[in-house]
Amino acid sequence: MKAVVVSEFGSPETLNTTSEITAPIAGENQVIVNVGAAGLNFADLLVVEGKYQVLPGLPFVPGKEIGGEVTAVGAGVTRLKVGDRIVAFVEAGGFAEQALAVEQDCHPIPAELSFPEAVSLGINFQTSHFALVDRARMQPEDIILVTGASGGVGLAAVQIAKALGAIVLAGIANPEKEALVITAGADHVIDLSADDLRSSLRDQVYAATGGKGVDVVIDPVGGDVFDASLRALAWRGRIVIIGFVAGRIPEAAANYLLLKNISAVGMYLDSYRKRHPDWVAHVQAEIFDMWKTGRVKAPAIDAYSLETFSDAARALSSRTAAGRVVIVPGG
Repeated sequence: MKAVVVSEFGSPETLNTTSEITAPIAGENQVIVNVGAAGLNFADLLVVEGKYQVLPGLPFVPGKEIGGEVTAVGAGVTRLKVGDRIVAFVEAGGFAEQALAVEQDCHPIPAELSFPEAVSLGINFQTSHFALVDRARMQPEDIILVTGASGGVGLAAVQIAKALGAIVLAGIANPEKEALVITAGADHVIDLSADDLRSSLRDQVYAATGGKGVDVVIDPVGGDVFDASLRALAWRGRIVIIGFVAGRIPEAAANYLLLKNISAVGMYLDSYRKRHPDWVAHVQAEIFDMWKTGRVKAPAIDAYSLETFSDAARALSSRTAAGRVVIVPGG
């Protein structure tokens, strides 16, 4: 079968290796999935570069998020059967015609959803849901700032926060993305490209909130954006750290957290999947229900083949993708 194979860590934008490899065999509690679509995430780029928290041994097939049809089941599998349509979250192996998945990490897809659409409602929406509901303990009518709001996690957070009754401020660095975040449900747009971000972000937030500040910040960006967002939090506000797309891992002064009674917490999805798979399954079912009832929409899809993986990586890393970047093995 065809797959994207990484033989040495390096730039994913120069990776043009589509190889023929041996098809997988299902072990205990595993299923084989004919991959209809595989989501490309920033985490995948970090894995290929050798910069992620957990790295597979070389050589390997990257890809952590797949949608497809179960074609075989291993011993001990009780919930899934051949022919089931599922999304699954895997450590690696997604960018291939077939992939292995553990049964507990597979979730049924509504019949009306295509595989690319189902994948687009997967990791990014789960991350945003856990960040908002569990880590931020958001309440209806909270005022929430989402930084990097035009990205995959950002757009998902805007939609979920709005669906749960929040007032949403969308932070974007590219003014051309304003219509995108407004369509996703943002009530106000915060310009992250303005001069003197440390002051300008807070000034914009105060103008939008009548001087109150925001109750919650969802931050996948890090760097200067994190620093400025801290200053825009209201009393007893919460900032949820999701990632560091900006490149710099920021630090927060403990005395500042103390004086404003604010909280800074992290959200790492993989630990939920490993420690509480039933909780993850419940959240994914809730997200699909939100889609069925029209409270969230599947993002636009920007599809690439296995052979054009490097183009997909370039579109994602340069933030020029027209939608959710998805690899479709069948072309």
